[in-house]
Amino acid sequence: MSESQDKEATRISQQNSFKHFGGSAPENYERFFVPLIAAPLATDLIDIAALRLGERVLDVACGTGVVARLAAERVGATGTVAGIDLNPGMLAVARSVTPPGMAIEWHESSAQAIPLPDEAFDVVLCQMGLQFVSDKLAALREMQRVLAPGGRLIINVVGPKPRVFAILAEALARHIKPEMSAFVDLVFSLHDTGELQHLISGAGFREVAIQSDTRTLRLPAPEEFLWQYVQSTPLANAVAQVDEESRAALERDVVAKWQAFVEDGALTLQVGIVVATARK
Repeated sequence: MSESQDKEATRISQQNSFKHFGGSAPENYERFFVPLIAAPLATDLIDIAALRLGERVLDVACGTGVVARLAAERVGATGTVAGIDLNPGMLAVARSVTPPGMAIEWHESSAQAIPLPDEAFDVVLCQMGLQFVSDKLAALREMQRVLAPGGRLIINVVGPKPRVFAILAEALARHIKPEMSAFVDLVFSLHDTGELQHLISGAGFREVAIQSDTRTLRLPAPEEFLWQYVQSTPLANAVAQVDEESRAALERDVVAKWQAFVEDGALTLQVGIVVATARK
């Protein structure tokens, strides 16, 4: 490698280093994770929901609100959209990025105790959130409660864990803390179609239908995506607490193994998507 190439590689490495990132995890989630992963899956979810003008929609575990904003576009001025999330930082970002004139109600709340009236919505949506809820049946019963008779439930979850994320989980356990891999495992923990069928039916829904598919996503180069993902998630705090040597070891380990999934400079992720639909 020439001196100029070496300097450029160093510049890129510094630019993509853990310390380079500013902002909170919710801000980075909206900046990086939403465009790369959440928005494409949200578009698919909204298409499946087939929202109509004037419908009342609730987005459960709304995060920074990408699903809610897409829903608001579909239901129009005569419809209503609300989003709930347990994380106040996520809701603050959701409020800040909602376009002027787009009326969405935001509520800080657990999915297990939704602070909204019975039969208040025509559609309940939940994207990549149910796996994080400790009492999933209670959350689904709440979703059923707030739906009007005949109302629709549409949720998606991801899994099983792709090799790209298995590599990350293994490296986090090795270089940061053994328990750090648990977050990655949790992300992909709810994909068994039989388990989902049992949960949704058990919450009182009918016409439960579950479909599995695989989505291919093109992500930035490994050295970029690693820190974009970490800084967009609860992993950021734990990684910030270790020394620079441990972070460098994590980066070397992950980036080297992710090279097997690079095509034309982009990290290619094949991820399973499970979509469940049901009616009250």
